[in-house]
Amino acid sequence: MDPATGTLLVVVVVAALAFAVVNGAHDASDVIATPVVTGALTPLAALVIAAALNGLGGLLGSRLAETVAYGVLTPLDGADGLVLVLAALLGAIAWNALTWWRGVPSSSTHALVGGLAGAGAVVGASVDWGRAALQVALPLLVSPLLGFVVAGLVAVAVAWLLRHAAPGRAHRLFRYAQVVSSSGVAVGHGLQDAQKTMGVVLLALVAAGALPHGSQVPWWVMASASGALALGTLAGGWRIVRTLGERITAVDPAAGFAAEATTTGVLALSAAGFGVPVSTTQTVTAAIAGAGAVRRPSAVRRRVLRRIAWFWVLTAPASAVAGALCAAALLPLLG
Repeated sequence: MDPATGTLLVVVVVAALAFAVVNGAHDASDVIATPVVTGALTPLAALVIAAALNGLGGLLGSRLAETVAYGVLTPLDGADGLVLVLAALLGAIAWNALTWWRGVPSSSTHALVGGLAGAGAVVGASVDWGRAALQVALPLLVSPLLGFVVAGLVAVAVAWLLRHAAPGRAHRLFRYAQVVSSSGVAVGHGLQDAQKTMGVVLLALVAAGALPHGSQVPWWVMASASGALALGTLAGGWRIVRTLGERITAVDPAAGFAAEATTTGVLALSAAGFGVPVSTTQTVTAAIAGAGAVRRPSAVRRRVLRRIAWFWVLTAPASAVAGALCAAALLPLLG
C-alpha cells in the first residue's frame, strides 16, 4: 500500500467512526424515548444502559457487516473505492445532522445505502441490483410494516391479559418490563447499526488492498465501530425523543413494552437470523404507532406521521445526491 492510499484509508476509517458517533446520537431516541416518557427509567439511567448495550450488541456478530460490504456494490480497488466510501459517509452524515436538527426520526441505514448508491454511480461501481433489492431494499420496506402490525397484536394481547388488573398495578408492572424490553432494543440497535459501520470500513480495507475480497470483519473494526456507536448514544438524541415518545401517540408503559418488544424481535431476527439491514428508527416508530392505533385509530397523530414519512421517502434519494456531489468533488482531488 502506497503512503497516499494509506493516508486516505485512515481518513475514511475516521469518517466511518464519525458516522457511527452521529448514528448513535441520532438514534439514541429509538431506545430511550418510550421508557423515559413513561417513567420506567430516568434519562441518565436510560442513556447509560442504552450506550452500554449498544456497544455490546455491536460485538455479537458480523454477518450483516459482510452483507453491507459485499451485498450491494462490487468493491473498487485503490483511490476510487476509497472515494466511494468516504463520499457515501459524508452524504449520510449530512442527512443525519439535518434530520437531528429538525427533530425528525429518520433512517441512518437508508442514508448510508443512498450515499453508497449515489457515490457509486459517480465513481462507476458495479451494483448487483437483484441482491440489493432482496437483501437491502426489501427488508428496509418490510420492517416498518412488520413493526406496526406485530406491535398492534402484542398491544391487543397485553390489553386482554390486563383486562381485570388494577390500572396502577399494571402500570408499575410494565414499567419494570420496559427496563428489559428497552434493553433489548439497545442490544438490537447495536447489532444492526454498529455492523453497518463495520461493513463500510471493511469495504474501504478491501479497496485499499489491506484485506482480500471476501474477508471477514477484523476484531479491531468490530470494537471501534461498537465503541463509537456507544459514545454517540451518550449524546442522547434529545431533539427526537419528544417526537417518538409524545407526538406520534400517547405512550403508556404497556404500549411502550409492546413497541419495544416488537422492535427487539425484528432487529434481532433481521441481523442475527437473516443478516439483512433494517432501520431501527423506522421499526420503532411504526411499532409505537401500531401499539397506539389499537386503542383507537384517532390516538395516532397522522399529521406527525405524514411529516416523518416524507422524510423517510426523501432520505435515500437526498443522501444519494449528497453522496454523488461529495464523490464528484473528491475524485479530482483524491482520484
